[in-house]
Amino acid sequence: MRLKSIIAPLLFSACVLPFLLSASVAGAQDLQLQDNPPDRYTVQKGDTLWGISAKFLKQPWRWPEIWRMNRDQIKNPHLIYPGDVVALDKVNGEWRLSLARRDGGPVGPRPDLRLSPSIRVDSLDAEAIPSIPPGDLAPFLSLPIVNDADGIPGAARIIAARDNRVVRGVGDFVYALNVDAKAGTQWYIYRPGKVLHSFDSNETLGYEMRFLGTARVDRFGDAGEVSRMEITTAREEILMNDLLLPAPREELVNYVPHSPDKNVDGRIISLGSNTAEGGRGTIITLDRGTRDGLEVGHVLAIYHPTPVIADPRAYEGPDILARFFERTQIIVPPTRYLNIPPERSGLIFVFRTFDKVAYALVLNAAEPVVVGDLLRKP
Repeated sequence: MRLKSIIAPLLFSACVLPFLLSASVAGAQDLQLQDNPPDRYTVQKGDTLWGISAKFLKQPWRWPEIWRMNRDQIKNPHLIYPGDVVALDKVNGEWRLSLARRDGGPVGPRPDLRLSPSIRVDSLDAEAIPSIPPGDLAPFLSLPIVNDADGIPGAARIIAARDNRVVRGVGDFVYALNVDAKAGTQWYIYRPGKVLHSFDSNETLGYEMRFLGTARVDRFGDAGEVSRMEITTAREEILMNDLLLPAPREELVNYVPHSPDKNVDGRIISLGSNTAEGGRGTIITLDRGTRDGLEVGHVLAIYHPTPVIADPRAYEGPDILARFFERTQIIVPPTRYLNIPPERSGLIFVFRTFDKVAYALVLNAAEPVVVGDLLRKP
């Protein structure tokens, strides 16, 4: 597994939640418009595609569908800008969002006006409208790394501090080996975490590295010598032998939400909060990844398994001899059970993927989210 791919940055804005949380937990259905949607809307500076789509749709996460975006456009669509006019029209009996001239006419050839929403993985055009609000993910930020059994060979490591205290925190200075000056001064601190297993089998899916905080190089050491570093943020206590990885270059990723192309049959195998139950805003780990067709931007439905119940109907089958003792015969009908289909209880948004696992954010939940909940195509 290439290191460059596993430390790609995550910048998924918490501001997206007001729009996403309005998505229904009901079954898959046709797109539903707002009760009184506008016919036209002029894009303003500061708008996002989420906010614009919420003016038209009751389920704004499904805006790629009403924009009629194909698979290639979802991965790499064009840009729209302040001043463009979003038009709601019915084409061949189906509602569609598109761009129109300010005078209400159709869009003609124009180099600065494109016909679909935006997503870019590199730096965004400063004037373009993003699909989600850029900013700090705040409590929803997660920087997990999933490795194979070999871990991260050659990673820098904290080996000592200026005194004998075991626990370190923000503002403390530590010494580390293998800190490459070419990698820059900003580093992330990690510690080996859980071994991830499939919920329904004993397959090992990966070895999770837990993000602990950040550190800044105060003084680089010569080749083979120690570097001095200051701990700048800490989610947990920092210990000796914790690992250091170069902080990746920050890139804004405008995620385009969409349903998977094929059916997904996965499970929640871990809650980021390490609690028994989770809810809206919880980071979860899935036992499905890119090998199963998952990608960043996929929206999945949570289904909570329902325990089987005893069949209350009278038994009409053949008698079963339960006991024959001292000429006493007892007839006991067999216990029969009914399987109840799992109940749909929420939605999640996949924001980080690996080969066999993925990480997602719970968008909404009608009941507590627990390990073992099913994940399916919405």
